[in-house]
Formats: sequence, C-alpha cells, structure tokens
Amino acid sequence: MEFYDVLKNRHSIRKFTDKPVEKEKISNILKAILSSPSAGNLQSYKVHIVMSQEVKDGLMAAAMDQESISSAAVVFVFCADQDVAGSKYGERGEELYSTQDATIAAAYSQLAITNEGLSSVWVGAFDPLEVSRLIDADSKQLPVAMIPFGYAAEEPRERRRRTDLFSEV
Repeated sequence: MEFYDVLKNRHSIRKFTDKPVEKEKISNILKAILSSPSAGNLQSYKVHIVMSQEVKDGLMAAAMDQESISSAAVVFVFCADQDVAGSKYGERGEELYSTQDATIAAAYSQLAITNEGLSSVWVGAFDPLEVSRLIDADSKQLPVAMIPFGYAAEEPRERRRRTDLFSEV
C-alpha cells in the first residue's frame, strides 16, 4: 500500500472476526515497530503480545469492558520502559521519553497493521496496575496503550477532522 493510502485507510475498528492473524503479518508489524524513532535510539518500550483468550478477557475487564480487546485476534500492550530511558536521561527520560517511545511505537504498529490489510483500535482507558499484573510486566514498565487488532467485522465510521489544528509562526 502507498503511504498516503495507509493513512487514509487507517480507522478505529472495534469489532473483529474470529479469523487468526497470520504469523508473517505479525512479524511484519513487529519489524515496523522496531523501525520507529526513539529518544537516543534506546527503544525504551516493551511490547507484550497477547494472544491468550484468558488474558485478553482480563485486559477487557481492566479497560472498562471494551469488547474490542476480547474479540481481537491479537492485542499489543505497549509499555514505557522507564529504566531504559532513565539510564541515559534521568527523570525526564523515565517520565517523558519512555512514554513517547512507547506511543510512537504504538502509532507505527497501527500503520503497519493497516498496511497488512488488518484493522485496529487504540485503547488508552484502562487500569494500568491491573494491566501490568495481567501481562506480568516489570515494575518499571508502565502500560501506556493497548492495540487490539485483527480482521474487521465492521465497516469504519466516517471520521471528521478538526481544521483549526495548525498555526504558522
């Protein structure tokens, strides 16, 4: 897919079929995540790949029962790895750069997911402590986003975009 087509075709999809995602597609998406920029090239994030239905059901409960998590074939949980960023940048690295690294990686994942003919949704509303427990994250790994994805079982809704976001200085 051409880059601008990927941008145009990326939509939030919250209902998925039960068709599994091919390993090759997951591998391609992971390669795209690895290409994302990061502060000091530290890649101060961790991606937990969740395919277990039991864990997905727990993540759904931790995310205010957002069913897209349970129905997706795969859920990526992006965690800011505060120790990695903090090792070079101190407190600012722990508190900001690691979160930026994780969110940039999550955004790249969504573009790659779209490029693979799949659909996803960004989930940011969840109990981070419960998510950490469910994925067995280290204490300095802060969950910042979940990306459930798979084959769409719904058509995307029309999306409107604001036109007042840019300011030339």
